[in-house]
Parts: sequence; structure tokens; C-alpha cells
Amino acid sequence: MAAHLRRHPGAGVSYVARVTAADSPVPAHAAAPTGRIVLLTTTHRVAPGLLSWPAWQALHGADRVLSGDPGHPQLPYLREAGVEVEPGSPAARELVDYCVAKGGRTAVVLTSAEGESELTDGLARLAGSGREAMPDLELLPGSYDLPGARLLDLVQVMDRIRAECPWSGTRTNEELVKYGIEEAYELVEAIEEGDREALLEELGDVLLQVVFHARIAQDDPEDPFSIDDVAGGIVDKLIHRHPHVFGDETAETAEDVQRHWLRTKAAEKQRDSVTEGVPLGQPALALTAKLASRARTAALDVALPDGAGVGYELLALAVRAEADGVDPEAALRAAARAYRDAIRAAEGSAGR
Repeated sequence: MAAHLRRHPGAGVSYVARVTAADSPVPAHAAAPTGRIVLLTTTHRVAPGLLSWPAWQALHGADRVLSGDPGHPQLPYLREAGVEVEPGSPAARELVDYCVAKGGRTAVVLTSAEGESELTDGLARLAGSGREAMPDLELLPGSYDLPGARLLDLVQVMDRIRAECPWSGTRTNEELVKYGIEEAYELVEAIEEGDREALLEELGDVLLQVVFHARIAQDDPEDPFSIDDVAGGIVDKLIHRHPHVFGDETAETAEDVQRHWLRTKAAEKQRDSVTEGVPLGQPALALTAKLASRARTAALDVALPDGAGVGYELLALAVRAEADGVDPEAALRAAARAYRDAIRAAEGSAGR
């Protein structure tokens, strides 16, 4: 018996599986309407009751709807919609016999969060035996995760940790500062090393810092805000500062985009200088490159300050690197890694 797989783009499950009665190897004289078994999947990341139209069609057209999970979040909404749901988890044999009998009937099984492995394994055994008149078998997504849906899981997990973990539950934003800096540098290292596995992990660690800080801020008695406020703020900012994407303006080059961004930012914050908002606590080479970038973007012709010593020499190098499109901080880190490798090689030679 053949199993036909039909892709469902974007669905929480990767495919819809159909085994139709026409595929059955039983003799032609025995071929008759054999009914349909639908395994209806849903996701907890979508509000209960928001089901796809094919799901509602299947539910309202079914002869029998079953759920083995008495606490399934969809149940109240199905009852409200007039769908009678039977409690219980029938065995594969019972369900096949029910659907095949009387010219074919339709049964919909509302799957639990853990799935219905016992039922699906039993159906697979019956279908694979080659001796059964099988109903059509269908795996139907009633709701599925949209891109970014797992962020909801992260928020829920962080809520629970904040409430139940003795360490996480008492942290402050100030106490987490050092971890945010460490994670940012580890992310930079993963990118510069070209380590995709590390990049995936470090992006998660940086994201955790954002969610953790927002969750702490939610508990502030005087000025609380949540991760939704954080996300909403950055969404509004991105839309406002990209009128060439979301509005009627045009930008031909990356420089056009950057100039518009800085103009909009200056108007929003009513700044008197392009240097405002540049954090002085960042590494010195990065700070110099940022200042040089602000001056160049604003078309300011600024002479370098006179001075003697290594600091002024490094300042000139950093400004020259930025003008040439080179990140001096990244360039020095690359050179430092080469120096580290040379030290290790020298250590190995000395040890022999």
C-alpha cells in the first residue's frame, strides 16, 4: 500500500499523509467506500479556536470526533461551535472497522501535544499488512506555527524561571550587565570564526539576555514594561526609519539609507550633534571608527587633533581604516588571533 505525501508549506507538521482506499491491494470486488480517518493536529502557540477552514470542514463533516486528552485547549471552542467530541483513544483496529463499516464513515481524532503514536503505529501496521480494506488516512494541520512562534515558548519559559528559580527570580538589570557584554563578545567571536554551530548557540544566548532583561523590567513597581513593549518599539522604529521600504521614499545605495537613518534619528531625539548617542564605553578602536563614520556621513571635514604618542597614532589608523571601509576593531582582533596562533606555535617549539 502506497503512502502519498503532500507538502504543506509553513505548516507545523511537515506534510499531509494520505493512504487512499484506491491504493489498497484487496481484490476489486471488495473495493467499496471505506471512509476516512483524519488526525487533526494543532499548536498551542496559536489561540485555541483559530483553526483552518479545512479543519472546520473536517470537524463538521465527521461522523465521529474523538480526543484522548480531556484537557485539550480546543475542546471548549469545538463544543461552542456545535462539534460533539467523544472522550477516549480508540485502538487502530476499532477505528478502521468503524470507518469501513456501513459504506464508509469519517472519524476525526484530535491529537494531543504528545501525538498519538500508539494509534498511528497501529494504523501503519494494518495498512502495511496488505490484507486490509483501509479508510483514507490523513494528517491534517488545523493550526500551525508561523515564523517566530518559538519566541512565545521562550517568553513562557522565562516567565516560569523568573517565578520559580531562586537565582533568576532575584536578578536585577544591573547584575546582568556583565553577562550581556560577555554574550555579545562570544557572538562576535562565533561570527569571525565562521562557526555556524556556535553562531546558532550564541544568538540564542544574546536573545536570552534581551528576554531576561525585559522580564525583569516587567516587575518594576514604578515603570514596568514587557517584552511586547520592547518588540513593539523596535517594530515601530524600523518601519519609521525605512520609508524606502514601507513608504514612498527611495534609496539607491546603502549610503542613502544610512544618511536617512541618521537624519530621522536626529529629528526624533532632537540631538544637536552627530556624536550624541555614541557610547563612550565601547572599545576605543570601535569608538573612534563610529565617530569617524558619523562625521563622514554628515559630510563634516574634521581635521584630526594634534598630539603625540601611541593614542593619536592609533586614532589616525582607526580613522583611515573606517574611511577605507575596514572595521579597525575586527581587523585588530584578526591580527590578534594570528598573534595568538604564533604564540602557541612558539610554545610548542619550546616544549620539544
